[in-house]
Amino acid sequence: MSAENPLVDVVDNLVYEPTQVHEHGIDLTVSAIYRVAGPGSLDFGGDELEDADLEPVPTDLRDPDDEFGWWNLEGGQYVIQHNEFLTDLEEPAQLQPRNELLARGGSHPSVLVASHLPLMPLTVADGGLRIKENARVSTLIPTGARSARTE
Repeated sequence: MSAENPLVDVVDNLVYEPTQVHEHGIDLTVSAIYRVAGPGSLDFGGDELEDADLEPVPTDLRDPDDEFGWWNLEGGQYVIQHNEFLTDLEEPAQLQPRNELLARGGSHPSVLVASHLPLMPLTVADGGLRIKENARVSTLIPTGARSARTE
């Protein structure tokens, strides 16, 4: 299946390729979730650009023998980091939330990525959301920008 997906050669650190790679894109997994603990700064020229202070959200094990924990998120805003990263991306790709995330009250913006996977804001509905470590939360989709330009 890898040969059928043009992005497989530019996405590194896949957790489990047979599940993540499919004909429509590559599912990306969450490695860390943060709370914004202090404000960042954004200005016109970039001289006063400062990162926000991010505080890692801890995970809890459901059973002491579990290998992976769960983030128990209350409704609100968070920031997620993916396990995967991009290498040698030749044309932009679309990053979007998976339908499974959306159907459970979570969301992140859809963005066009050209060089790297950014930290993504995650919105959780008032009822909260539980996310297991390495859960597939996003899908990276080829845009076909190169083939559209040549037609």
